[in-house]
Amino acid sequence: MTVTIGQPAPAFTVVTDEGERSLADYKGKRLVLYFYPKDDTSGCISEAHQFRDEYLRFTINKAAILGVSKDSIPSHEKFRAKHSLPFPLVADTDGALCEAFGVWKEKSMYGKKYMGIERSTFLIDENGVIAAVWRKVKVSGHIHEILEALHEL
Repeated sequence: MTVTIGQPAPAFTVVTDEGERSLADYKGKRLVLYFYPKDDTSGCISEAHQFRDEYLRFTINKAAILGVSKDSIPSHEKFRAKHSLPFPLVADTDGALCEAFGVWKEKSMYGKKYMGIERSTFLIDENGVIAAVWRKVKVSGHIHEILEALHEL
């Protein structure tokens, strides 16, 4: 599926390390939904630290954050505790949310092809509409792009 700016975000109900969440829970708020490949890997740690370190700026801009990977709840609990992450992590173990947002892609490493999560971020506005999309995210500097987009909403 392709998710584009201006369309309603795909409705979802997911399990996080804080319990069940749905898109409807964020009505009237902005939501940053970021997809990352795997708990406790270098790029994912760096990205999570940037969200953690700028968390106050997100809350000032009335934005909630949900991190999404296919890791389990126990994996997320360890990852959050180890890195003091102040936002919930979605355990998309069946890949339904990844599929809905079109981030489950064929990837390649050292010539070997495999399926995995394409690092991507979606900014959803107060009405549940996609306000910004970043695909094939490079971690360095990405947090500032998101904050700038939030500020412009």
